[in-house]
Amino acid sequence: MKLSIIGTGYVGLTTGTCFSEVGHEVVCVDNNREKVEALLRGEIPIYEPELEELVTKNVNAGRLRFTTSIREGVENSDIIFIAVPTPPQPDGSVDLSFIEKVSHEIALCLTPELGYRIIVDKSTVPVCTGSKVMQTIKRYAPAGVDFDIVSNPEFLREGCAVQDLLNPDRIVIGADSQRAMDMMKRVYQMFHAPIVETDLSSAELIKHAANSFLALKISYINAVSAICERSGGDVELVARGIGMDKRISPYFLHAGLGYGGSCFPKDVKAFIHISDDLGVPFTLLKEVERINQTQLDRFMNRLREKLWILRDKRIAVWGLAFKENTDDVRESVAVNLCRRLCEEKAIVSAFDPKANETAARVLGDAPVTICDDMYECARGAEVLIIATEWKEFANADLVKLKELMHLPIIFDGRNLLHPANAVHAGFEYHSIGRASVYPEKQQ
Repeated sequence: MKLSIIGTGYVGLTTGTCFSEVGHEVVCVDNNREKVEALLRGEIPIYEPELEELVTKNVNAGRLRFTTSIREGVENSDIIFIAVPTPPQPDGSVDLSFIEKVSHEIALCLTPELGYRIIVDKSTVPVCTGSKVMQTIKRYAPAGVDFDIVSNPEFLREGCAVQDLLNPDRIVIGADSQRAMDMMKRVYQMFHAPIVETDLSSAELIKHAANSFLALKISYINAVSAICERSGGDVELVARGIGMDKRISPYFLHAGLGYGGSCFPKDVKAFIHISDDLGVPFTLLKEVERINQTQLDRFMNRLREKLWILRDKRIAVWGLAFKENTDDVRESVAVNLCRRLCEEKAIVSAFDPKANETAARVLGDAPVTICDDMYECARGAEVLIIATEWKEFANADLVKLKELMHLPIIFDGRNLLHPANAVHAGFEYHSIGRASVYPEKQQ
């Protein structure tokens, strides 16, 4: 089928590329001329495993192309996906101005002669956004235009987005027209995943409800980790014990510094705001958000307990991206940690395998020394903090690391290392909610 994706950000670019990989003809549209020209040169603006290779492959095969013209996308596609940003506003609501603008521009490009078109909300949007898109297009399009609106939320995870898109666990399609539903099912017939058919509003709610529930699991296990620290329990053993229950599952039961990124913080805030607007306050989610916000506070308190005064202490931070396998630092807890350390006048160095450049831009004037090597980052440090769960950090040479550091103290904010290994290498090791050494792992 012929598809267009409006917006070549994280969701749009990966979605368009994966659609082309299964055989669809895809044109990706973006109003940023510099970005489009870079993509035409084969330069990918984000880091995502496998993405660059697939873009090159499908561009060369003629199934994927890039343009700045929405008209070109509308006129040459049966289905038009809207994948533009939906950033949060200060009150937690979602800024839908990009959605409205694109809807207006699509309307001006539609004509009765083009025939039937489907406009799909791929961006994460509040419930009832689809009806607003419908109203906008009806308002500005010529009389007689034949179209439907569909909600098709994405569930990709940064760092494994390509595989999530090519091998989804489910596909949600919200449509109030059987004609639109049938065409959308054709789009996904090569993906071999169960399709959840819903009305428009239910599909819009599913994305916010899903992400908020996952955030709830993270905050829950982080709250449990605090109890473990006070009682002598081990959060990893507790998580394993409860995660083996099929009704719960082990996923997202990993204690750490809290959730971050472009989705969970924004979507939890948005769902709280949506619920308040509907007159059904979601107080449970407000507590989820509070727990997440206080997790870094608890970690900072533990640092102060160990170092007393942070001023002039040399602290190395491994990790700047909000999670592994991405260069995305939006709402990164690691970046917020660096800022907090700088505010207390610590001497901070940091390293990330992929996010050094993006983090440097976000940190701005914060006096963080960005290092090109993880070991050089730790040289002379009095404390090493592991803030992102990269495999490179899990496989670190602890003997070499100890020789480089001024004091052998590790604060593992992602429970990445085996405590026994760190202790046997001569480190004073602190993690989140678990014992320093597991007896069964001692040599």
